[in-house]
Amino acid sequence: MTPLQTAPVWTAAAPAIILAATALLLLTIDTIDPDTTNNGLLATTATLGSLAAGGVAARFLMAGTGMESTGGAISLYGDALIVDGMSLFFTLIFTSVAAMVSVASYDYLADEQYQGEFYSLVLLAATGMTLMAMSNSLATVFVSLELASLPSYALVAFLKKNRGSVEAGLKYFLIGALSSAVFAFGISLVYAVTGSLVLPDIAAGLSGADELVGVLGLGVLMIAGGFAFKTASVPFHFWAPEAYEGAPAPISAFLSSASKAAGFAVAFRVFTVAFPLGTISSLGPGGIDWSLLFAILAVVTMTLGNFAAATQENVKRMLAYSSIGHAGYALIGLAAITVDGGAANGNVLGASMAHLLVYGFMNTGAFLFIAMVEKWGIGRTFEDYNGIASKAPIAATAMTVFMFSLAGLPPFGGFVSKYALFYSAIESGFWWLAAVGAMNSALSLFYYSRVVKAMWIEEPAKSLEIGSQPVGLYGAVVFAAVGTVLLLPGFQPVIETAQTVAAALF
Repeated sequence: MTPLQTAPVWTAAAPAIILAATALLLLTIDTIDPDTTNNGLLATTATLGSLAAGGVAARFLMAGTGMESTGGAISLYGDALIVDGMSLFFTLIFTSVAAMVSVASYDYLADEQYQGEFYSLVLLAATGMTLMAMSNSLATVFVSLELASLPSYALVAFLKKNRGSVEAGLKYFLIGALSSAVFAFGISLVYAVTGSLVLPDIAAGLSGADELVGVLGLGVLMIAGGFAFKTASVPFHFWAPEAYEGAPAPISAFLSSASKAAGFAVAFRVFTVAFPLGTISSLGPGGIDWSLLFAILAVVTMTLGNFAAATQENVKRMLAYSSIGHAGYALIGLAAITVDGGAANGNVLGASMAHLLVYGFMNTGAFLFIAMVEKWGIGRTFEDYNGIASKAPIAATAMTVFMFSLAGLPPFGGFVSKYALFYSAIESGFWWLAAVGAMNSALSLFYYSRVVKAMWIEEPAKSLEIGSQPVGLYGAVVFAAVGTVLLLPGFQPVIETAQTVAAALF
């Protein structure tokens, strides 16, 4: 018996409800005592809310809620939202990252104002991301995307006295507003052709799109552009380095991990459910072969991201471009889908989802290590990291785990997730895409190893002084490192679950 068989249907949305309720509770605490300096209470509330939502999602996922074995997906509010294995899987990513960011922010925000608002905005953004994964209508997709984006704009510009933070927030907002407009216009074109916004109904309406197939194709391209912005994929990636560099480091971690995963959660569902490849590519000259489109995007995104990262001297900016490269890897999940792929389609899409879960730990941990370095006031260049291992060996060891895992080296989680992704692409007949991914991974080892070399081998150019040991940051970084390592032996159930829930989309 699943947890929902004896409960009202609306409780299927419990993870999103818990996140939203926690955000409102944080605002209530801040309203009662607007001048509170009790950062511990706020951080603990945000962390517990994130963990509670993640725990419920994990419980539902293990019980098979929304899967074929228990009666299939659960539809809510006129099919606008859907709770299935994929939405629960992605919810685990969002809540895990939100919990780590909340713990790390306890130290990072120690001397900052408006701490209640900060944690509330993080939880509201996580709520939007959870709803994005549950969206079964383009209208719900747009509303939930804005719920995730609007708090993110404020969080990037949170350091109001820091010119870089404010400038990054403004650039992110302007590009995000343009992207939302393009995305909304694309939705309107699809609605004009199919007469529906619900994803399965859009698929059913494609058969009557012969006369307006060009309009439909333009709409699909605009929707793909909206997703490319959210996932920081080429050519809508320009905002990412600016936003990640200027934002508070915990927010850089949140955006580059959770927000990116949310974009992929929606893209996976929209393009497999609303625009089935076999149907939309057979509509004549105006039909869209989006598999080829995403294959091109994957190659260009991973190549540009890795080459740009290799030229950086600022560690935080290097990680920003690195995250663009990882968006290219995740795009393989859509690029390697074929019309007659059968089980292989579910395998490659599931492998991409599993990689995003591992990426959530190793990338979040890397940015939180940078937050710790910023807290120490050491600097941001590779040279500034010289000799850190002699002063903070535990933190440096964790950062080494993140760097080698991001590069795809064993024995870390990033190795097995990349291996599964590339192997699944080869099974689908896209060996060349896997080869490009493998070459880019080899390139990434160059710039990731620069961080490790600086920390462990190079001598400090100046006297290296490290201040207090931030407990929250240390805890979050070590937790992320342990998770990254444990995901290697524990990857089998992760990949099996991801591929099972992905297969249900086809």
